[in-house]
Amino acid sequence: MRGVVFLGERELELREFPDPVPGPGEVVIEMKASGMCGSDLHAYRAPRAGGGMGAALGLGGAGGPVIAGHEPCGVIVARGPGVSESQAPTGARVMNHHYWGCGACRHCRTGWSQLCGKGIVVYGVTGHGGHARYLKAPAPTMVPLPEALSFEEGAAISCGTGTAYGALHRMGLSGEHTIAVFGQGPVGLSATLLATAMGARVLALDIGTERRTLAREFGADAVIDPKAGDPVQALKDLTHGEGVDLALDCSASPEARAAAVRSVRTWGTACFVGEGGDVHLTVSQDLLRRQVTLIGSWTFSSVGQMECARFIAERGIALKKLITHRFRLEQAAEAYKLFDTQTTGKGVFLL
Repeated sequence: MRGVVFLGERELELREFPDPVPGPGEVVIEMKASGMCGSDLHAYRAPRAGGGMGAALGLGGAGGPVIAGHEPCGVIVARGPGVSESQAPTGARVMNHHYWGCGACRHCRTGWSQLCGKGIVVYGVTGHGGHARYLKAPAPTMVPLPEALSFEEGAAISCGTGTAYGALHRMGLSGEHTIAVFGQGPVGLSATLLATAMGARVLALDIGTERRTLAREFGADAVIDPKAGDPVQALKDLTHGEGVDLALDCSASPEARAAAVRSVRTWGTACFVGEGGDVHLTVSQDLLRRQVTLIGSWTFSSVGQMECARFIAERGIALKKLITHRFRLEQAAEAYKLFDTQTTGKGVFLL
């Protein structure tokens, strides 16, 4: 089979790999959709000698080329020894929770394999991912895809949309809240869509005209261009001078992160989900003296992924409109060149 490999410096290639054979406890899924994520751009843009996507995200390097794609969705086509038909039915529609740890610690046992202290594999980052015909992974990483959802929607939930859902739950969002969402890429747009469905008032910020337009279409009550003025003041002007209840930064921009913290009201909560970079805050003024809660939220558990999919399916949320571009693997270079402009919604490969 052929798989997409990031070379760095905005180059990639399709390479030949052997079709995977499942070992004990593993399954193989035939890919139907594999999503493009903003964190892919770290490896896509990294120096050629940077050690691959794992190193670009601070997750360690790999011993060889790794197939990209950590938002896999498809059907089970093979099982390894020790995996029963009831555990992984042939033909089952599944998403992949793209992490695996020791399988025995308290984090792994509660679906948070990415927090395993004994080391992890991140499929599409440090282990072969979904930008290929097949993906091999442990059976417990497979999450059922509701019949009401398409494979491309399942791919979106498998990282970007699931990350937004997880963060909104960490912040305790409800219909009583006004939330500012900084960055309207696929994660931010998902947050705008989901927070609106949860009844909140959403104020969306992005420097790009295209993405502000999408945010308005996804239900944002107001959209703000941070470059047009002080975004903190703009948010206070929309909240009677108090600031927002909640602020979520999906951009990883140092300026946006700081603005997110400073835009919340006294006793408010800010959350960061964007990978990489840093932020500079004045602890007393920005946090302590306003009783601000600051949360770091890294994706979601396998249980949270299932709950996100069920929430979207049962409420008929139009997640498919998040996906603005669809590609074949042969178009990978074109696809990432466009995605790198950061002007689109979600992109997916259909296989």
